[in-house]
Amino acid sequence: MIDIHCHIIPGVDDGPGSLAESIEMAERATAEGIRTIIGTPHHMNGQYNNLKEDIIKKASLLNNELRKRSIPLKVLPGQETRIHEEMIEGYRKGELQALDPKGKYMFIELPSDHMPRYTEALLYDIQMLGLMPIIVHPERNLEFQQRPNMLYKLVKKGALTQITAGSLLGHFGKKSKKLAHMLIELNLTHYVATDAHNVTSRSFHLSEAYDEIKRKYGVEKHYMFMENAELLLESKLAYKEMPHKVEPKRLLGIF
Repeated sequence: MIDIHCHIIPGVDDGPGSLAESIEMAERATAEGIRTIIGTPHHMNGQYNNLKEDIIKKASLLNNELRKRSIPLKVLPGQETRIHEEMIEGYRKGELQALDPKGKYMFIELPSDHMPRYTEALLYDIQMLGLMPIIVHPERNLEFQQRPNMLYKLVKKGALTQITAGSLLGHFGKKSKKLAHMLIELNLTHYVATDAHNVTSRSFHLSEAYDEIKRKYGVEKHYMFMENAELLLESKLAYKEMPHKVEPKRLLGIF
């Protein structure tokens, strides 16, 4: 399995504080069947700044340690960038790290309680640069929970989204779980990843989430998510189906 969103690089954000903790996470990941992880430190979220050059170096150092210990896991450099109005400038200055080798896919993190007014315009500008924005964990965003058709509008205009494995399983509360499942049902999400930070309160659960998808939505949907992770690493377009709006009568009863 491939995990495209994970805070496994040590000492850079609110993930592991030491190499030992990163190794512990790597061992847990491989035990669950994960063989490739994109290390995605927080960037520009008001607390942590991790520039492209630094992430590449630190991911390389971690891979060296994994090889020394014969841990069958590869960590690729990535970045979880909080949306801000100077993102385009940061990209042009070489500060932003893409998720894929050809530099096409970029994570976009929104604040947990709202969608900034400039989001739609910025996502459009990002796509005009030939990049593909992936909105991370939208199911945990308070405004999307209350007005999910705001997310539909962004997806309709080309943005992709990634939900958290733990959300599908209820680890982030009932509202996040309900919205995560709704996004799958309405073709409003394209990737599942762990957003793991440690092996206790924020661990992986990716295999369990895929099992839940297969059980509830069938083998085809299960493989779509798995294949999309593989396609991302090849800088290829994700599989996606026609997105659907949330009907008003359903919205009234879900939360």
